[in-house]
Amino acid sequence: MKKLLICLFALLLVSTGVVFAGSKSVQKSHINFAKKNILIAYYSLSGNTKYVAEHLQAQIGGDIFEITTKNKYPTEQRLLKEVTKYQNENDIFPEINNTVDVSKYDIIFVGTPVWYSTMAMPVKTFLSVNNFKGKTIIPFITHGGGGWGDIDIDMDDLSNGRVVQNVFAVQGKGTANLDNDLKKWIKSLRK
Repeated sequence: MKKLLICLFALLLVSTGVVFAGSKSVQKSHINFAKKNILIAYYSLSGNTKYVAEHLQAQIGGDIFEITTKNKYPTEQRLLKEVTKYQNENDIFPEINNTVDVSKYDIIFVGTPVWYSTMAMPVKTFLSVNNFKGKTIIPFITHGGGGWGDIDIDMDDLSNGRVVQNVFAVQGKGTANLDNDLKKWIKSLRK
């Protein structure tokens, strides 16, 4: 009976499209947002991660920064999958157009779609070209239904910042309750 209840609860969480806190955690969270400079950096190909980033900014404030690539990804789905899979399998970090001075920030939310069970390659570029020493990095993730893979661990490997464990992950743009889900997540980061 206990196993059945656990399975039903897990199914309920997955079916809502929202998951926070991960089993593959890197660091505990207990974040004080007061008087901290906050950056929300994200990459979004389909618009889902941008949507979540904008809702996050409305809730927590801070600056928002969109990571863009010098070379645009193909719009045709088959070709897009070939290019992104090739980049992922061969650790090819695409050149990004822009950067931001992360030294001005204490807390950096990093948003990414899930590509092949990890973060989008432009986000890997962003993490590898910046110095996050002494920064707190908080992942938020959009996915197509397969969860977030090892993104929190991958972010920790690529950055020299502190990646927190409370990953916020939504399927697509999340549910109609996205703002409420974000509030709960932000509250959980403070505990």
